[in-house]
Amino acid sequence: MKQHKPLLASLAVSALLLSGCATAAGSVTAPSALPTSAPAVTSPEAGHTDSHGGGHHGGTSSPGATTIDGPSEAALMVCGDQPMDRLTAILDLEQDPHTINDWADSTFTCTYHLDEGDLVISVKEAKNQATALTYFDAMQALAKDATPIEGLANLGFPAYETADGSAVFQKDSFVLQVDATDLPATLGPDNITRNALAYQLSTTILACWIEHP
Repeated sequence: MKQHKPLLASLAVSALLLSGCATAAGSVTAPSALPTSAPAVTSPEAGHTDSHGGGHHGGTSSPGATTIDGPSEAALMVCGDQPMDRLTAILDLEQDPHTINDWADSTFTCTYHLDEGDLVISVKEAKNQATALTYFDAMQALAKDATPIEGLANLGFPAYETADGSAVFQKDSFVLQVDATDLPATLGPDNITRNALAYQLSTTILACWIEHP
């Protein structure tokens, strides 16, 4: 997909009007101790946590700064209520999909297990904006069939998508990637493309970050 239609731009603007962005839907296991603002560790297996539908936690605390001990509140949002609710609404799911999350190499990853395949959302947390942009540029250079997301559709942030269903945005010290490449070309009752799904989930998360800078 070479360019986004005005519809996607309007969806992006609509996403910015979201409110009440919450943090993670499950707990996270990380090396050493987590920041006090993060959920308690409940997983018996180091490195990741299983989370089943219905296990959402409310909350509107500020994202906070990146720490070496665990993901920030902003990163945890990719496994939170808003992307989950958006995903279940778009695909008209009867219940929330099972998720697992992981924290490694300053990257928080949330994997949504769908019947059609896995949807993977990850956030790379860099030490500053310049480092994040360098990481983003390297990802774009290595990505196959990467196309910049331009105009209103990128919300003013460096962004690109790949032909096989991945969307990547860089904001502040974060690099957000929504990877739908494991999913079919179209899915859900409205036959949404995986590219459009990745984009809509990206803007949902970015709206939360903008609301809670």
